[in-house]
Amino acid sequence: MKHNWLNKNVLVTGCTGLLGSWLTSELVELRANVTGLIRDHVPHSLLYQDGLMNKINLVNGKLENYFDIERALNEYEIETVFHVGAQAIVPIANNNPLSTFESNIKGTWTLLEACRRNRRVKKIIIASSDKAYGEQDVLPYTEDSPLTGNHPYDVSKSCADLIAQMYYNQYGLPVCITRCGNLFGNGDLNFNRLIPGTIRSVFYGERPVIRSDGSFIRDYFYVRDAVDAYITLAEKMDNEKIIGHAFNFGNDTPMTVLEITNKILSLMNREDLTPLILNEAKGEILKQYLSSEKARKMLGWSPKHAIEDGLRETIKSYTDYFRTLE
Repeated sequence: MKHNWLNKNVLVTGCTGLLGSWLTSELVELRANVTGLIRDHVPHSLLYQDGLMNKINLVNGKLENYFDIERALNEYEIETVFHVGAQAIVPIANNNPLSTFESNIKGTWTLLEACRRNRRVKKIIIASSDKAYGEQDVLPYTEDSPLTGNHPYDVSKSCADLIAQMYYNQYGLPVCITRCGNLFGNGDLNFNRLIPGTIRSVFYGERPVIRSDGSFIRDYFYVRDAVDAYITLAEKMDNEKIIGHAFNFGNDTPMTVLEITNKILSLMNREDLTPLILNEAKGEILKQYLSSEKARKMLGWSPKHAIEDGLRETIKSYTDYFRTLE
């Protein structure tokens, strides 16, 4: 049973993205007053497809612009902030590090500084990533693992994570940090990502493309479980002992890129479409996966969907979507 979100004023950055749109949908369902910060018009986002834009306040602005953030916080009397907006695509980050640093690092300190100057804000959840840990000799990552990103996206998340910790430690800002595995689910419009790209290829009868050699290991985390994690964490922040902590969220079921690709092929009954392995991936970590034991113990949280169940729901949603385009 969720706590009472009725008429609570909530800001969601990145509300047109995969996590942001699902999170916005859940908060609307819980009858919160949701304000979304939007930089670009993304007509195929679930925010637009599901009519959510007519149920929330929309603020056009950029994370990097302090006055856009300040205006959103003040005009809509925000109490809780979910900062999930970011440039989240690794290949794009590798090609465009400066714009990634602007969005992910400057965007984070800008938001936190605006929150610091606003006494009404009581809870701030900052989306970091498992990528913030960088390459580690000891796996799975725990929250005590050092943040040692080396590549552009990883560095941007390491920095944002540390900045969030600093705002808690120095200023007592009511911050918690989330570090999730690779999110997947309906509404991810970045088809250069493995799961939506594979589903699209298979739907159109094409061999799925794997940029790496297929042996890279990742956590794959269903977006509905991620939304539940964020809502649960925000509710648990009523307990002051939770504030200031970082939490890993995932399925604790690491898989190789080839394994998850073959799982999709099997669920779509197209195992004849053998993956095309390019072995071209650069600037990415070979093995990364999380332990979410801390979240299970401190928050009483656990994922509700097995990876296969999440994939089934995702495949069905994308299949229905692609059929509307025919």
